[in-house]
Amino acid sequence: MPEVAGPMLNQSVSQSVSRRTMLRSSAMIGVGAAAATLPFSGPAFARESAAVRWPTVANLVRGYVERDIVPCMVARIGLGQGEADTIAAGTRTFGGSGGVDEDTLFRIYSMTKPITGLATVMLIDDGLLELDQPLADVLPAFANMQVQRQYDGPITRDNLEPAVRPITIRHLLTHTAGLGYTIVQNGPINAAYRANGIVPGKVSNMALAQEIFGGAPAPSLADFADGLAELPLVYQPGTRWSYSVGLDLLGRVIEVASGQDFASFLEDRIFTPCGMTSTGFRVKREDVQRFTGNYFLLGGIPVPIDLPSSSVYLDEPAFPFGGAGLVSSARDYDRFLQMLAGRGVIEDTQVTSAAAVDLATSDLFPETLASNGRFQRNGRSFGFGAGGLVGTGETEGLFGWFGAAGTVGLVNKRWGLRHTLMTQYMPVDAYDVQGDFPLAVANDMARLARNWPRSVD
Repeated sequence: MPEVAGPMLNQSVSQSVSRRTMLRSSAMIGVGAAAATLPFSGPAFARESAAVRWPTVANLVRGYVERDIVPCMVARIGLGQGEADTIAAGTRTFGGSGGVDEDTLFRIYSMTKPITGLATVMLIDDGLLELDQPLADVLPAFANMQVQRQYDGPITRDNLEPAVRPITIRHLLTHTAGLGYTIVQNGPINAAYRANGIVPGKVSNMALAQEIFGGAPAPSLADFADGLAELPLVYQPGTRWSYSVGLDLLGRVIEVASGQDFASFLEDRIFTPCGMTSTGFRVKREDVQRFTGNYFLLGGIPVPIDLPSSSVYLDEPAFPFGGAGLVSSARDYDRFLQMLAGRGVIEDTQVTSAAAVDLATSDLFPETLASNGRFQRNGRSFGFGAGGLVGTGETEGLFGWFGAAGTVGLVNKRWGLRHTLMTQYMPVDAYDVQGDFPLAVANDMARLARNWPRSVD
């Protein structure tokens, strides 16, 4: 890789963060409105292939792959508790022969966050945590936090002040705790995070990639939490949405509150009851033939940074990263969304209570939020729930989040519509996949709504 790769990668990663979750509001509105008119069942609907039902989605998937700008793409779309449609194209790696389908494995990165968020809310539902409980009740090291006066300024006494309120579980769920992120922060606080192992995960075994994406992580969740508690906050708690390691820290909160290690908790309480058999923090050697490659676009050219046979995901992680550590499949993530659409139930299995799902997918922003402190994209303001955006007004019912390698996982609870997209490229803003996909779903939903009466027997 040329010497300029490091600076170019770092600049691209920094630029991508501010735009990583751009989503066209018209897509989110149109999807729900069209879904209301469709039964998604019956002989006329069943006769059509997925590509015929979803032509815009099919063209999008094929178009990206045929232009050789991503190795593969898998879309999965369903309604309520119904079986989902799958549209897939490409191979697991550029130049490879392995095709992809709903069971192909992808790095979902920050689409891990809603799963960790729901796990936290399940403990609230169990009575083991409270939404507005101070974090220090669970992790005492966070009792007396300091805050930077100047954002991303020096970590010196003259630039620090005491936190005006304690960090709460609500703050961690909604990225309003004032915590930082190595993919967001700059200057001394970024360096301090890296030095303490406060990084969001490992992207690659390549030395250069490890340096660009954050360095070596702390050896355990407990060490991660202890190291984080020693560093100042970048904002006063409860004042504004700022993308952070809050969901990673919640992994440790879950361990302490439940008395069970975080990865096992997810397996026992979410993955197994949901039938998510391909989701975890590590890829087994026997599953390598289902695993995709990950690529970084350098000057428009996709450069492999994590290939299946030598992937960082074949090794046991330093700890389970609750903010960005999971590998999953389109089928599995759709099952997670299906459970949310069923308000805690999937195929007659009660995974969690309706109250827990309703809380996790509701706007949990604190009352102390600054007037300009909400999560915003493309001029539209959103709420935020347990690790994912929450639609308000015309977008009411929407919940979900996105991944740093182009993945999408959204459910419109109002209509039960689930839509998942899997692909692998970085930086995420190199293409507008995360905007194009919901818009394509909305376009096809509108077409189905217009044509449905003429299709019924």
